[in-house]
Amino acid sequence: MRILLVEDDPQLGDGLCVGLRQTGFTVDWLRDGKSAIAALTVENFDFAVLDLGLPDCSGMAVLAAARQAGRDLPVLILTARDAINDKIAGLDAGADDYLVKPVDLNELAARLRALARRRQGRATPLLTHGTLTLDPAARRVTRDGIEVALSAREFSLLQLLLEAAGRVLPKSQLEQALYGWNDEPDSNALEVHIHHLRKKLGSDLIRTLRGVGYTVPKP
Repeated sequence: MRILLVEDDPQLGDGLCVGLRQTGFTVDWLRDGKSAIAALTVENFDFAVLDLGLPDCSGMAVLAAARQAGRDLPVLILTARDAINDKIAGLDAGADDYLVKPVDLNELAARLRALARRRQGRATPLLTHGTLTLDPAARRVTRDGIEVALSAREFSLLQLLLEAAGRVLPKSQLEQALYGWNDEPDSNALEVHIHHLRKKLGSDLIRTLRGVGYTVPKP
């Protein structure tokens, strides 16, 4: 899942990028509000993690611009402002969650996973498909009760496909979710990951619709 992180503190931003990437998220980081507004206008993100005290325009202005543009992605405000009135204002302005700095990275990741479940309408944290089970929190995949070792990108790709079971995801959408601005994947990188997943989990799990994309049929 792809996150837009908007944070002007270089040390905190770097730490958040490293930590969130280690828990399986793709993170693009911006340090000012105007750039964030522009990015949210033209790019597709699964979440935004938004500081309020930005140097050029406030995080509240970024949030307002995103909502006025019809962007419905979940937004988690991450700020040092801990007053109740600030929390109420942020949530009433369209934020989906509000966390006060300093933040525990495990809690932040858990809250993002919870936002993902709610957006997808899932009641359970586990993704299942027949005898296949994927645990996003533990980053663990089992088939017939036996753990299957996957690379970080293979895991993220499988999670995307299982979350969208029954729908076809275009190659461009999958690549955008898996690779951030600073990544330069090979032209056939996605196909290589699909090949490895089929080899590890069976050739019948992921179907290719030539010229369209990939899908995991509903069980």
